[in-house]
Amino acid sequence: MKKLVLFILTFLMILSFNACKGKDVKDSDEMNNEELTQMDFDKIIESASNKDVYFYGWGGDAKINKWLDEYMKPRMKEKYNINFNRVPMNIDVILSKLLNEKALNEDGSVDIVWINGENFYSAKENDLLYGPFLKSLPNAKKYLDFESRDVNYDFGFEIDGYESPFGKAQFVLIGDEAKIKLPKNHEELLELAKNNKGKITYPIANDFVGSAFIRTLASDIISYDELVNLEPDYEIVKEKLKPLTDYLNELEPYLWNEGKTYPYTSTQLENMYQDKEVLLSMSYNPNRVALKIKDNSFTDTSKAFVFDSGTVSNTHFLAIPKNAKNKKGALVFINEILSLEVQASKFDTKNWGDLPALSNSKLSKDDIAVLESIKQGQGTINIEKLQSKQIPELNAKLIPLIEQVWEDEVLNK
Repeated sequence: MKKLVLFILTFLMILSFNACKGKDVKDSDEMNNEELTQMDFDKIIESASNKDVYFYGWGGDAKINKWLDEYMKPRMKEKYNINFNRVPMNIDVILSKLLNEKALNEDGSVDIVWINGENFYSAKENDLLYGPFLKSLPNAKKYLDFESRDVNYDFGFEIDGYESPFGKAQFVLIGDEAKIKLPKNHEELLELAKNNKGKITYPIANDFVGSAFIRTLASDIISYDELVNLEPDYEIVKEKLKPLTDYLNELEPYLWNEGKTYPYTSTQLENMYQDKEVLLSMSYNPNRVALKIKDNSFTDTSKAFVFDSGTVSNTHFLAIPKNAKNKKGALVFINEILSLEVQASKFDTKNWGDLPALSNSKLSKDDIAVLESIKQGQGTINIEKLQSKQIPELNAKLIPLIEQVWEDEVLNK
């Protein structure tokens, strides 16, 4: 009997020990989620060494994939001994994966996710993301303006430090400066159209470039400040956009095919410009003009340009899932992405051509010189000028309403 009691006591002690051990692990996990950002970053780097980090994101561009695989992967290995793994997957599938893992209370398979806009909002609202972490990153402190809107908002949604800028895109117009005076605002654009009837057009609003053009015009005509806090209600948006729709209806008779039809895609417009059917093209990639000049699709005198009041720009971000196994490795990777050297490499059109995510106000003259030393190609805009002309995106909930107003009040009026 004594032996049985001794066995039971011993067994209970083992259970108690394992329970305490389990609690220690749990406490460690809680520290990762709540106190990790308070750790010395050198200790985070040391702890992340010789571990795998899994990056999930869109894999539809060969140049981007190559840059991640051939530049970032060896860089992370050589500099931090971190094993970087890229997993190509569309964001809707990634979010479903995170939701399923949460429902099953499983350890995460995703350490870093490429995300923005409504997808970020959905992930954050569903408690799928770790944070806030942004202000704990040394390079974020060095290169990001924490007061700027593009660091605090993602398509109008508050970031609250739950994601970090990765890169930027900015809408530009493209024209042949040997043939026309490039318009600096909506008034000069209207004058150009009147003087060159049938030689100007733009894509329909449900094309993302056409939508960006319409929002850029809205900011020039009405002002961004009057639009940014607009309630996402159709009638309110319609009333506020009346100066824009009036302008577009005034412009319409001078457009290609008298505005009876519009290009369905930006690619169609690009081909029309290439065939000299129209005088202007447009793109969400400011470096697009250089690529098209290089392959002899555009004339050597083609040039990207922006309005004096600026053009729509948006930021793509990186976030860390709440259930990520390797949050420390994710923090090291995201911090490295924000380094000047990496942003400069990403900016080079030979690698990717993605606009730097760094805040212009935080860059020194030497930093700017580094970015400006990278040859973006013929017809592009000086990076400092381009960054000074960025208009942040409106709330994502407003965008489909703006597109619907254009369809009702311009296309089908």
